[in-house]
Amino acid sequence: MENFLSISCQHDNYHAVIKDCLEQLEKIPAGYNFAFIYATDIMSDDYPDLLQQCKKKTGIKHWLGTVGAGIISSGQEYYDQPAVSIMLAKFDVNEFTMLPLVKNVNNMLLDEGSKKFLTHFGILHGDPFYQHTQNLIEDIQQQVNDCFLVGGLTSSRDKQYQVADEIFTGGISGAFFSENISVLTSLSQGCRPIGDKRTITHAKDNIVYTLDNKPALDVLMQDYGLNHINDLKERANEIFTGLCIAGSDQSDYTVRNLVGADIEKKLFAINDILIEGHELVFCERNEQTAIDDMQDMLDKISKRLKKKPKGGLYISCLGRGREQFGKNSEEIKMIHKTLGDFPLAGFFANGEIHHNKLYGYTGVLTLFV
Repeated sequence: MENFLSISCQHDNYHAVIKDCLEQLEKIPAGYNFAFIYATDIMSDDYPDLLQQCKKKTGIKHWLGTVGAGIISSGQEYYDQPAVSIMLAKFDVNEFTMLPLVKNVNNMLLDEGSKKFLTHFGILHGDPFYQHTQNLIEDIQQQVNDCFLVGGLTSSRDKQYQVADEIFTGGISGAFFSENISVLTSLSQGCRPIGDKRTITHAKDNIVYTLDNKPALDVLMQDYGLNHINDLKERANEIFTGLCIAGSDQSDYTVRNLVGADIEKKLFAINDILIEGHELVFCERNEQTAIDDMQDMLDKISKRLKKKPKGGLYISCLGRGREQFGKNSEEIKMIHKTLGDFPLAGFFANGEIHHNKLYGYTGVLTLFV
């Protein structure tokens, strides 16, 4: 029996989706003991019922997942209709442990299994509307043996459900895996850095006044090669700021939107807090930069692979997928074209988790090898 197996379906109504899903699950071999489950947010109301019926049909106790405006399966993206993507796995029960809902790391509950192994990596899902989500990600990573974290925030336009064996809302939930479960993971930023890193020399809250002790807006215009404020307005949708992660190279940054500029005061604002002394780099983001960066990421991870992946999770930004790559699942097809056919599941998130940071506009690929 293969260690991973994926199923998916999409229909006009949730009754048909659940029926199809259960019929497919009925045909699978026995022995699977873990499942990833993602559903489109149109099915939010029915997600708890879907989970319970899948548990009953399979006898599998451990489930991990969430809902999203779009979901991912092997070779296919699903949007706008009731749809489900499930990937079944066979893990040694002594090599993983579940993380129930966490709203404060001081109350973080792990079962006894977490004490039996050195945590290797974790997969988390979080509520984008919970105010402490970013801090929780960093705190969890520090609390659990500095494990490597991947995951994403729910992107539902309805209920923000997460699953870690049971249904939760708010906070963060997930699962941790030991070093004996081999994975490769990487992310695609979808952007191209423009110019050099700049030091934030004067900032307050989300407003930057000076970069390298020069008027911030002047630096922005210079790095993008813009001669007039009208040029800035025309290209505003392609202009982003990458907040560099301390100690990393230029490619590791969290992308943030430009939300405003003051021509007279020569400043601009982004949708995040700025810290004086930290660095940023301006970025260009469009369809071609997304495709190029995605292919570069896939080529690099392909060189690290010794054989075809057993299974995979892909968590991509809501602003990617059909918004940047095309309406025929082109982003997911790129994965299979480069790495081959293998069971895959995932969703389009409202924020992506990689290592211990919350990113935006990225694609996070995790391969079980």
